[in-house]
Amino acid sequence: MPKYKRFRDTSVSERILDTMFLIAIGLGYLFAMGHLYFSNQGRDGEAGLSVEDVRIAYYGKHQQTRLGAALNGAMGGNLEFPEQKKIIFDWIEAGKDVDEFNDKVAPIFNESCVMCHSEASGMGLPPLTNYEEVLKLTEMDTGASIQSLVRVSHIHLFGIAFILFFVGRIFILCEMPIMVKRITVAIPFIAMLLDIFSWYITKVFPGFAYVVVISGALMGIAFGIQILVSLYQMWFYKPKTVPIEM
Repeated sequence: MPKYKRFRDTSVSERILDTMFLIAIGLGYLFAMGHLYFSNQGRDGEAGLSVEDVRIAYYGKHQQTRLGAALNGAMGGNLEFPEQKKIIFDWIEAGKDVDEFNDKVAPIFNESCVMCHSEASGMGLPPLTNYEEVLKLTEMDTGASIQSLVRVSHIHLFGIAFILFFVGRIFILCEMPIMVKRITVAIPFIAMLLDIFSWYITKVFPGFAYVVVISGALMGIAFGIQILVSLYQMWFYKPKTVPIEM
């Protein structure tokens, strides 16, 4: 029978390398979850991240503008004073006059927003550096644009797929039933694809936001299991030895 490499066949140096990689990737994933939380929580006007926040992120909040939805959500916390949000809303409701924008609204954006919301920042966020750019965001909120979804999709597919591949390559050194191993390494990839395609479907069918949440959670759980089980078997697991008959 063919002999497959397992953790017991690896050197201490290789285990240290794999351990440092898994710890760094695990911490990176936790910080990514934190970024996801702070970027999307509060879109529905309530504290915390909910399915409704996810729905608004992709489908939009059609009864208000994109700028208004952002100010009522995560972006509102970046303003220095609560009164500044009212100034911006009053400007939108009053007809979006260019002179009033330059006198009252532009200074707020220049002080609190343009450090990230500009082409120079390289962050890919909607720019807020002049009247024409801001005016585009005062249209009806229809959620993330197809252009932005395509940009994020290709980043996720390239970046996360590489991470899942390398973590999976380490995980297959574990000792467990072969079908369990095969299913565990496949689930994160399937969940990632389901998550990404659900973004586009949610733009048309807002109830699909539940699939976005479920698929994202499934990927995270399977990803975490691979890391934790790999670390355990790498250093603490003692394989059972079969006695040799004399």
